[in-house]
Amino acid sequence: MFFSVVIPTYNRLPILQKCLRALEYQDIRADSVIAGYEVVLVDDGSTDGTLEWLEAHKDEFPHVRSHSQDHQGPAAARNLGVKEAKGDTIIFIDSDLVVTENFLQAHADALVKGEEQLGSDRIFTYGWVINTCDFDNPSSEAYKITDFSAAYFATGNVAIARKWLEEAGLFDTRFQLYGWEDLELGVRLKKLGLKLIKCPEAVGYHWHPPFNLDQIPRMIDREIQRGRMGVLFYEKHPTWEVKMMIQMTWLHRILWGILSFGGRLNEKTMAPFLQWLIDRGKSQLALEVARIFLNWYNVQGVYGDYNEMER
Repeated sequence: MFFSVVIPTYNRLPILQKCLRALEYQDIRADSVIAGYEVVLVDDGSTDGTLEWLEAHKDEFPHVRSHSQDHQGPAAARNLGVKEAKGDTIIFIDSDLVVTENFLQAHADALVKGEEQLGSDRIFTYGWVINTCDFDNPSSEAYKITDFSAAYFATGNVAIARKWLEEAGLFDTRFQLYGWEDLELGVRLKKLGLKLIKCPEAVGYHWHPPFNLDQIPRMIDREIQRGRMGVLFYEKHPTWEVKMMIQMTWLHRILWGILSFGGRLNEKTMAPFLQWLIDRGKSQLALEVARIFLNWYNVQGVYGDYNEMER
């Protein structure tokens, strides 16, 4: 088993440095099925000096091979990474994820065990993703209930045989905005009969800066983008399951409409309360509260784009 760790990146140089260094220090057992590994980094048109930094520090990263493309989004970047990969098994992580020393070994063990238990190689493994705001020591964060994910296939921390990605057709590059390109591929993988194997031993710490009010305009824009991409997702797979994923149901519309008082609780009216929470060191709670109006923007984006498509 040869691993190719495929990482798309776009303007994330400070945390990318930690991401790549963690992957250089992997503890692989002498009797491991892992024959070797590489890190395939795809720069998606960064303007923060990512490629220049890599070139200046290439001696630190013997496992890293870098490629670049014009800014086309993570779907196209991951496809390029798979195309250039040498491995028979692909691991997808994001460039703001810092993994533990046994990360690769944990995925390998879970893949072997899963194949033995199910009697089939139609499997993939999904590790834990723990969200943290601690840049200096991200691995100090404990697992929280808000870190739970019910996603079937998400590229934050997943290992899968390359052949299944190629048989499914890789990522749809029409997903150029934020969201859904990995879950959409997951629908096609599920149709091929692949089973999800949970692998909590393969831990990655997903870093993001502490929440503040300056982030809100970008977060709103991202939710609107996610709504638009959700409509594309539903256009490809018009099922109730997908409608539930993208929040395009009367239930979601009523739920977030009620919680946001029809949009009256928004980034302007809630700003004083959110800042009050932030000032008291409760930025994570402030973010969870902000999700009330962020989800309302998402639902509005879904229905707005869907109605436009219908017209």
